[in-house]
Amino acid sequence: MIETALTSFTTFFATIGPVETAVLFATLTPKMARAARTAIALRATAIASLILLVFTLLGQPVLDRLGVTIPALQTAGGIILLIIALDMIFARPTSAFKLTEPEDAEAQTKDDIAVFPLATPLLAGPGAMSAGILLAANADGNPLALGVTIAALAAVMGITLVLLLISHELNGVIGITAQRVLMRVFGILLAAIAVQAAFNGLAASGLLHPGA
Repeated sequence: MIETALTSFTTFFATIGPVETAVLFATLTPKMARAARTAIALRATAIASLILLVFTLLGQPVLDRLGVTIPALQTAGGIILLIIALDMIFARPTSAFKLTEPEDAEAQTKDDIAVFPLATPLLAGPGAMSAGILLAANADGNPLALGVTIAALAAVMGITLVLLLISHELNGVIGITAQRVLMRVFGILLAAIAVQAAFNGLAASGLLHPGA
């Protein structure tokens, strides 16, 4: 269970990106009162948590109805997470934690940014949703393992909320270099997890040993 907990925590932390989101939150709310920032942080975290919980619990049953097997899900999820990990490691402009120019323009004109862009796509983005489904699939119907996965999600979202609440102070303490170092470290960990997930999917599919 410790391995499941560590894998789930690392995967969710890397794909949700609490530090990167907190820094962006500070840039989107430079003159906003603390009470307003607190309300937005609470709403964004709650909405993103609900979205990710739904995908974690119900994503696999939906895919089962579509005829998607667990090995296929593990392989596809591993590939998606690997792409995100490479973005993190090389700090590419197309990183999943960055908004496109139209998204950034829309975010700047909104009074309430809790739903967009904070809750989605920054916190509950495609990578985090895929991670939730993949981790639930890896639990393989074990209630304890699934509970540990959900607990890891709750822990990451709790850390995310704290970082959003202190985002302005955090932005002043953590420099750009430290942010990128942290992102690269978690990117490397996520890449290893992603490759292992793809290996597990390919091994379970029987493609590597068709005669076995």
